[in-house]
Amino acid sequence: MALWRVRATVDDRPGFLAVLTASLALRTVNILAVQVHTTEAGAVDDFLVDAPDALSEDELVAAIERGRGRDAWVSRTDAYGLIDPPTQALGLAARLAADPDDLHTALSGLLGGSLVRREQGGATVTGHADTTMRLADPFTDGGVLVVTRLAPAFTPAEFARAQALVEVARAALTRRLASAVVLLPDGTEVAFRPAGSADVSAVDDMHARCGDRSLFMRYLAGTRGPSRGRLHRLLTPARGCTLVAETAVAGTEGSRVVAVANLIGEGETAEVALLVEDGWQRRGIGTALLRRLLTLAGPAGFRSVTLHTHCDNDAMLRTMKRLPHPARTDRDGTLISATIAVSELRAAV
Repeated sequence: MALWRVRATVDDRPGFLAVLTASLALRTVNILAVQVHTTEAGAVDDFLVDAPDALSEDELVAAIERGRGRDAWVSRTDAYGLIDPPTQALGLAARLAADPDDLHTALSGLLGGSLVRREQGGATVTGHADTTMRLADPFTDGGVLVVTRLAPAFTPAEFARAQALVEVARAALTRRLASAVVLLPDGTEVAFRPAGSADVSAVDDMHARCGDRSLFMRYLAGTRGPSRGRLHRLLTPARGCTLVAETAVAGTEGSRVVAVANLIGEGETAEVALLVEDGWQRRGIGTALLRRLLTLAGPAGFRSVTLHTHCDNDAMLRTMKRLPHPARTDRDGTLISATIAVSELRAAV
């Protein structure tokens, strides 16, 4: 017996898949695994089959066509094809979580040996056609990964899987870029890392140690800080990244969160916000956090970053003036906003 991968399109109507499988059964073809990809042209059925050694490729295609299958594609495969797609995808995701630089190899494996190349410059346009897939490249600003496969044609399901794999690599890259130990001018070491749901209590306690002015400058309104529910959402944004800065507590093995920074947005624009505990201000933590966030904007998929501050927040205004140009500055009453393209951020970090 020989292993084959078979793909064919059938009308997405009751009973049509049964007709196809019955036609294959008449040629003693045993179906070992099946996936169904929904497309506008119909249901694309992807089989892994075990067929008699004497059955030729042409005979297999003929059996598919007699079963009302069209656009048939068949290819010999090996035992590796017995790995079901969810297991394969999870394995590739685990590899990317450990090493996001392996994205090209992971995409090629996910999509059946497709050719993956990087294309830089121009607008990031994602999507797929029969033989080409374009994915946002998490490693470059505005770049794309171009995936090419002559056959079979890409399906929307495969495009969605590839996008999900890219997001795993993006998250792993963000975690790698976000983690650092910074030496302040006074010799104190501060550790930066991505925030998580486990940090809610520590960040809530940090808010309690902040004065009214610090909280007003961060949230642009009179407040003692967000509720724990909102704080959880700020620390675990659906898009973007939140960092915490923590220092060792003298005489213990523990640490304390002394600052939090958010890079959160939708679409192509993210907003940046900082809060540094009163006793740790004017020591360079805010500037270092801002620089770290700016390095994350591109990998997070944003095209621009916006900072908001009050007109009497001298420390933030000085930082905003050090941003690269061209930066658009707007004023609305006492609120000043600066927006800068991610492509200009390399000069700032």
